[in-house]
Amino acid sequence: MYHPFSVPETIKTSWYIFRKNFVTIIVFSVISVIVLQFLQVIIQLIVSEEAFGGRMLIGFLFILIQAYTTLGLYKLIFTLIDSEYYEFEFKQVLPGFKMIVSYLAVGFILAFTITNFAILLEYLEKYPLTHDIVKGIIFIISFYLFLRIIFFITFIVDDHSGPIESLKQSFRLTKGYILRVLMILLIILVFIIAPAELSVYYKYISVLLAFTYPFVSIIMAVAYRKLIFSHQDVDDDITETV
Repeated sequence: MYHPFSVPETIKTSWYIFRKNFVTIIVFSVISVIVLQFLQVIIQLIVSEEAFGGRMLIGFLFILIQAYTTLGLYKLIFTLIDSEYYEFEFKQVLPGFKMIVSYLAVGFILAFTITNFAILLEYLEKYPLTHDIVKGIIFIISFYLFLRIIFFITFIVDDHSGPIESLKQSFRLTKGYILRVLMILLIILVFIIAPAELSVYYKYISVLLAFTYPFVSIIMAVAYRKLIFSHQDVDDDITETV
């Protein structure tokens, strides 16, 4: 029987996947954090931050490493979802070159857009009323666009889409489901922001991010798959999702 996209069902399925593959996911996340920290230290020791070129190189390498670990986590999640009944090899969870390029390209597009908005607002500071109005309009438009393109990563990983194609696909996927996508986003923010804020007062709370970050990534992957099922008007039973 066909079931419409449901936020509670998405969370339930995500928890099932997380609980069933807990060790694999956490081990991957911990290793990713360790490798990321290790490479950051090595890069800072080798490359001088004093020179402008050095700062640019360090920034680019950090972004590249972050892209690799992020895409790797999503690749692992989709592999676990699709490989429930058969074994998979480690190389299957390694992101390909095209994925990394597409991810970085989208990041560049977003950074370029944000920078131009910032320049516009800086120019309008001499006109306070106009500045506030434009700032409010930009915030509303930006938030709406963010909700519409939120699944671009899942398309890059799962469908091997290019940067522009992934943005268009996410727009189509979220059509008619904007309020439910907003609910998913709010749930994700709770899992990310709550531990981050509490860690300011209790440092050990920051450890929770090693658990909540992969869990919200699973939520994104499951919501993406279930939305596809809803658009295709097919059953989204848990046996098909996981």
